[in-house]
Amino acid sequence: MQVIVAGGGVAGATTALALRRIGAEVTVYEAYADPAGPVGSFLSLAANGLKGLRALGCLEAVRQAGFDVARQRLWADTGKLLGDAPRGRPEGETLLSVTLERARLVETLRARAADQGARFVTGERLTGAVRDGGGIRAEFASGHTARADLLVGADGIWSATRRVLDPAAPEPVYAGFYSVAGVSRGVDVEPGVFNMVFGRKGAFIYLAAPGGEVWWSAQAASATPPGPDEAGLDDLRDLYRHEETPSALLRAATSVRRPTLMHALATVPVWYDDRIALVGDAWHPVGAGQGASMAIEDAVVLARCLAAAGDAPTALSTGPSTTPSAAPAAALAAYGQARRDRVARMLKAGDDNRDAKAMGPVARRLRNLIMPVVFPFAYERATAWLYDHDPGAGLPPVGRVPAVRG
Repeated sequence: MQVIVAGGGVAGATTALALRRIGAEVTVYEAYADPAGPVGSFLSLAANGLKGLRALGCLEAVRQAGFDVARQRLWADTGKLLGDAPRGRPEGETLLSVTLERARLVETLRARAADQGARFVTGERLTGAVRDGGGIRAEFASGHTARADLLVGADGIWSATRRVLDPAAPEPVYAGFYSVAGVSRGVDVEPGVFNMVFGRKGAFIYLAAPGGEVWWSAQAASATPPGPDEAGLDDLRDLYRHEETPSALLRAATSVRRPTLMHALATVPVWYDDRIALVGDAWHPVGAGQGASMAIEDAVVLARCLAAAGDAPTALSTGPSTTPSAAPAAALAAYGQARRDRVARMLKAGDDNRDAKAMGPVARRLRNLIMPVVFPFAYERATAWLYDHDPGAGLPPVGRVPAVRG
């Protein structure tokens, strides 16, 4: 079975690795050679995503590229502690959340997938795809075309693959937030703790990183999106002037990135058919610290469904099929059904998370009164469905991957 993966970020690289695990021949087409692409900053992986990486045999490599974060603390704009919980895991789970630069994660996943036989082609951006006999032919901006049995769209929130599946698919819209990430030094921050401050003008995230740095991300509410060179340190210092620790970190900033606009995507009605499937942000930009973990889940579940349908790992073709097969269609339908309810629930959680960052003064005061009382009893029950999940259950065990045929 030959597979084209459009996009080589977290979702695409993990998909390539997962599909090589079941013996598929995989070529990844990616627009950017730089592992960070146009997106910088850092991200966190929760227990559910880490379990997926463990099933793919690359958990330790990813952990070495980042650092463990054991706790999460939520703070009011007044400095009041609103909640303290394990970061991205249930209480008692020994698999600690990992934080790392997005570029390091993509670099690690691409390297592991390439080691397992996946092929990466950079400088190619998917623009369309058409059915071709029993397979599918992908078309790229350069004029290059490629044919395979399956196409996986891992091409992000502006996905061209999504439009191939459904020309009437929703397009992203500005969500009323932008984020600016940076690094500070000289501010004492407790290691191993992921902190989020619910500020008056948005949320501010910070945590201690190795080497004495403090990584931070300001997620500011703004009805009008800033330009690429706007929203610098002076603007952020003004927005967070009332929040003590964010203000101190912004004064001590040693580097700051350009603003990144945060977008929302309406429910995508079509995320698979008999030859195409979407993974990651191409289908569900979930937010709430779960973007990478849910993309990893998608990749692992897709591989599981293809393996269960009988197209892998035993029978590899010498080229794309020339006659339609029911197996890919059944596998992609199983993937869509397996992911539908969980993704919908996560999208709802992401919307709630975004709303919590833009409360008015009355709602903030109520939250600051109620949340410290409710949080210790409600948090674990509310997140058990998310963190207890193991997407790798049922994937063939890590071992020798079938060789790619030349």
